[in-house]
Amino acid sequence: MKKIIAAAFLAGLAVQVSAQSGTNSPYSQYGLGALASQATSFNRGMNGLAYGFHERNQVNYANPASYASVDSLSFIFDAGVSLQLTNFEENGNKVNAKNADIEYVVASFRAFKHVGVSFGLLPYTNVGYNFSNTQNVNAFPSTSSVNATYSNAYNGSGGLHLVYLGAGWEPFKGFSFGANIGYLWGTLNRNSTNTYSDSYVNTLSKNYSAQVKSYKVDFGAQYTYAVDKKNELTLGLTYSLGHNLGTEAECNLISTNSQTSISDTTRYVVSNSLELPHTFGVGLMWNHNNRLKFGVDYQLQKWAKLKYPQLTTVNGTTSYNLVDGQFNDRHKFTLGGDYCKGERYRGFFSRMHYRAGFSYASPYLKINGVDGPRELSASLGVGIPILNAYNNRSMLNISAEWVNQSVTGMIKENMFRINVGFTFNERWFAKFKVE
Repeated sequence: MKKIIAAAFLAGLAVQVSAQSGTNSPYSQYGLGALASQATSFNRGMNGLAYGFHERNQVNYANPASYASVDSLSFIFDAGVSLQLTNFEENGNKVNAKNADIEYVVASFRAFKHVGVSFGLLPYTNVGYNFSNTQNVNAFPSTSSVNATYSNAYNGSGGLHLVYLGAGWEPFKGFSFGANIGYLWGTLNRNSTNTYSDSYVNTLSKNYSAQVKSYKVDFGAQYTYAVDKKNELTLGLTYSLGHNLGTEAECNLISTNSQTSISDTTRYVVSNSLELPHTFGVGLMWNHNNRLKFGVDYQLQKWAKLKYPQLTTVNGTTSYNLVDGQFNDRHKFTLGGDYCKGERYRGFFSRMHYRAGFSYASPYLKINGVDGPRELSASLGVGIPILNAYNNRSMLNISAEWVNQSVTGMIKENMFRINVGFTFNERWFAKFKVE
């Protein structure tokens, strides 16, 4: 019965997650959208640190080799939500935006001896923005008003979502490897409209759309070396396959007569237009007496050689083609740690987890030929044990996160986010002896 309830809850949350757009960032209009965090609740307290971690009571999607460490008697279910406030600043003008989202739903359990299984739903990218600007027009046709203005309006929605099934195996003590196989889907919608206050000038709209239905494959490995009785080091390695998504990107160029409201639409299509980058990750985690865990991660996403469809006009001829030079390779460094006095202690505060992390990511977007924003982020988090007569293995993970995206001459973003994740952990597979 419990499995049925959990499955129904997972399906319900899946519908909710796939309907969300977890961003208001104007930078989500480029590429596949704003890259979403795929960290689960305990990782987020360390700002996403993950590659070297293998917890018996948490789901670590970032390295599928970690599934082999899941407790053999448990079924782990983890769902997370977030509330974020973002401040945008450009040329002294500031505006705030709010978002609240169901972020992810994941689960894990031990299938066989030394084999763990995980499945769930995660975001991959988010598209969500709505802004406009208005300026005076100095030169118009002779029939135009001297004080005429033109306005550009931009909006977008959608994103990509990932449902996955993964497994991790520990063939011998200290070494494990694993893989995730996922289905990636979603719709990317972007629109821009150019209008004039002068009734003799046509309104021009550009509607971009792409529907993604493809796969995603990730691999991971971990090796743990015991330095002495109280200290051990774990090396984590990951690789995500880069490939063409086989997506058809469409652009509709719509010219509307401002006086008659008659529209003329030109449709452009590019096949095999979107790609995932090859992604490599390496992490090192130091574990002292199973109390203090400190680690560092490095991630490389190979975006630089990827092409993306772009509408261009040369000598009066408009075309929609794949264009390179729109991305840089993305380098991300993360430092973080987790401290807990010990879960074997009975005291409430002794079983709490205290976490912190810091990250730097290099700019991977190129906007009008110039490098886009770099990203700085930091987080603090706590893991609060759930102690009652029914269940003393579950945990409430809460973290506060700050993310800054900025580059000279472009929009500056400061985001403050509260992440809340509940990790339900119950003994589903124990065999009880009745006398």
